Amino acid sequence: MSFNLLVFIKQVPDTQNISGDAMTPEGTVNRAALPAIFNPEDLNALELALQLKDRYDAKVTVATMGMPAAAEVLRQALYRGADRALLVTDRALAGADTLATSYTLSCVVKMLGNVDLVLCGRQAIDGDTAQVGPQIAEKLNIPQICYVEEVVSLEKGKITARRAIEGGYEVLSSPLPALLTVIDCNEPRPENVKRIMKFKRARSAGEISMTCKEDPAKAEEIKKALEAKGLLIEEYNAAAIGADPSRIGFTGSPTKVKQVQSVVLTAGDAKEVAATADGISELMHELISDHTLG
Repeated sequence: MSFNLLVFIKQVPDTQNISGDAMTPEGTVNRAALPAIFNPEDLNALELALQLKDRYDAKVTVATMGMPAAAEVLRQALYRGADRALLVTDRALAGADTLATSYTLSCVVKMLGNVDLVLCGRQAIDGDTAQVGPQIAEKLNIPQICYVEEVVSLEKGKITARRAIEGGYEVLSSPLPALLTVIDCNEPRPENVKRIMKFKRARSAGEISMTCKEDPAKAEEIKKALEAKGLLIEEYNAAAIGADPSRIGFTGSPTKVKQVQSVVLTAGDAKEVAATADGISELMHELISDHTLG
């Protein structure tokens, strides 16, 4: 039996390279100030979907919401084995919190229709809320299994998965369609050389328009050529997915950042201890005398 799998992925700023310009005055992430990467746990979700593709007759679609440059993570997903890629991009989507984001992504699921399984990374490193996946399931009114580390079986109308819990794991079964949030549970496969050669020229309409903004006619020519070769990444705006303008982007986001505070960690007093018996004895006496020990 064929299954339709949808994996939501995200291009995120590399939070290991935070600078003083990492936040905007409005309290949102200044994505232009940080290098962009594939959200780590979304890669785990993609790998799990590709494993299901290997085990069953499944089709893997990947989708992301973001600026035209976010098409880069879609290409990386195609390189790894995804069958179809969708970019949802619209200025009206900017500034979305988890509520507005999950609503937008739920509209994508409804637009596609006939989705058996939705997979998301547990959380994105630019927010660490772990809210978007469960909120999508709630808006779609479908079951969810969170913190998934393995799919035991996928059958007609039913999925069984193992999920991590504190101190162990539990195995749950759910009717389909369902949504999974996936933790760091596998080793994502590398990009396939043959698929890189096939999809390296894949572009979204927005990327092409930005590259050829001085020559719209050339942009249209490139779009038609890529579409003929199956290399035009599907692109949708808010209207195309049927999203309510009052529920998306900054307008549809009740979460507001009250204050952004920079925390600077400074080193305290340091003392070098000689690596000798006398040095250690002296240190122990000091710790005892100031009641750190004893």
